[in-house]
Amino acid sequence: MAKPKSTASKTSPGKGSSSSALLNLSGVYKKLIQSYQTKTPSRIKLLDAFLLFLFVTGVLQFIYCVLLSDYPFNSFLAGFSATVGQFVFALSLRMQIGTLADGKPRVPEGRAFTEFLLASMVLHFFVVNFLG
Repeated sequence: MAKPKSTASKTSPGKGSSSSALLNLSGVYKKLIQSYQTKTPSRIKLLDAFLLFLFVTGVLQFIYCVLLSDYPFNSFLAGFSATVGQFVFALSLRMQIGTLADGKPRVPEGRAFTEFLLASMVLHFFVVNFLG
C-alpha cells in the first residue's frame, strides 16, 4: 500500500508572514482611527478626552505615591478616589449617551447628564469631607 501524500504546505513561518501580519494590523488600526474620527460625534470625543485626562491623572497620582511620598495619606486617598470615581461616572455617562444600532440613545442625554452632575457633586462632597 502506498503512503498517502500530505496536502499541508511545508512553509515555515518566517519574516514574510510576520511582516504581512504587522501590515494587516497597522491597516486595521488606521481604519479604526479613521472610522472613529468620521463617525464619532464631537460630544463623545470630548468625553473620551476627559476620560483620558482622568486616567493619566490617576496613574500620575499613584506613581507619585509609590515613588516619592504618601505623607498626607488621607489627601492621596481623597485625590485618588475622586479621580477614580469621576472616571467611573464619566464612563457611565459615555455608555448612556452612546447610541444603539438603530440610532436611538440608550438614555435621554439630559437625564444622563443630570445623573452625572448629581453623582459628581455627591462624590466631591464626600472627598472634601474626607480631607477635613
